[in-house]
Amino acid sequence: MKSLEIIDIEKSDAKSSLVLLRQTLASYINLMKPHVTVLLLGITVAAMAIAQRGLPSLGLVLATVLGGALAAGSANCINCYIDRDIDQIMGRTQRRSLPSGRVQPGQALFFGIILGISAFILLTVFVNLLSALLASSAILFYVFVYTLWLKRSTVQNIVIGGAAGSVPVLVGWAAVTNSISLTAVLLFAIIFFWTPPHFWALSLLIKKDYAKANIPMLPVVKGDEETRRQILYYSVLLLALTTVLFFTHAMGLLYLIGALLLGGILVFMAIRLLLDRTKKRASTLFWYSNCYLALIFAVMVIDRVIR
Repeated sequence: MKSLEIIDIEKSDAKSSLVLLRQTLASYINLMKPHVTVLLLGITVAAMAIAQRGLPSLGLVLATVLGGALAAGSANCINCYIDRDIDQIMGRTQRRSLPSGRVQPGQALFFGIILGISAFILLTVFVNLLSALLASSAILFYVFVYTLWLKRSTVQNIVIGGAAGSVPVLVGWAAVTNSISLTAVLLFAIIFFWTPPHFWALSLLIKKDYAKANIPMLPVVKGDEETRRQILYYSVLLLALTTVLFFTHAMGLLYLIGALLLGGILVFMAIRLLLDRTKKRASTLFWYSNCYLALIFAVMVIDRVIR
């Protein structure tokens, strides 16, 4: 029989191995930026429900969400690989898996590529080819257009780059209909115009980080005042854009009321940020912008299902 000492050593080794496995998994999951992905996946499901006028089959939803998660994880992972130099400089990113040394660069790149290939295969087999192509286009746009080109070269980086984050609604719509309609394009446009005020509010909070990393975000290049004005401009444009869904008869009166109310609050917060130039106002607007996007898509789903 084994001695108690040997048994204790084996238990300790097994426990250490389990802890190491959990830490490794957590490090790779961190590369996928799940906190960023959750909202986009929720919007993907909302787009599916809007297209279906109800909840699609559970199998289709699960396949689309998993494929979308893999695609978003792929884009984020490769982004972490490319931006590992500036992530070491910026305070809010120094604890990520690559800057902290928990994952090696080559391993991160390989992981990101595998995620992207897996997403394409899964969506093609279990959803449809159109949704797979759309998800892949978002990865390529985010990596090559936004990360490698726009991010470090122009203040319009987040405006144009926001197109990548707008694709999930097209993936969700295509998953149900195997096509893209005007309504789907308008949903895409809503997220596209939502992205600048959302991200610029954050950039006001971490302006010093971007300046330190030499990233030409709007407040670094044009100043805080211009950034606040641009946030207001885009908030007004977003409010106007959301009403188009009512006038195209894609949505009903319930949606219009919700869109005006939610958009009106966003515009009010943008005006308040312009007048009260504090980080607290920027933080509040950033927080509300997350809630805004989730709520307006929830209102769309309710409106479509009821009608």
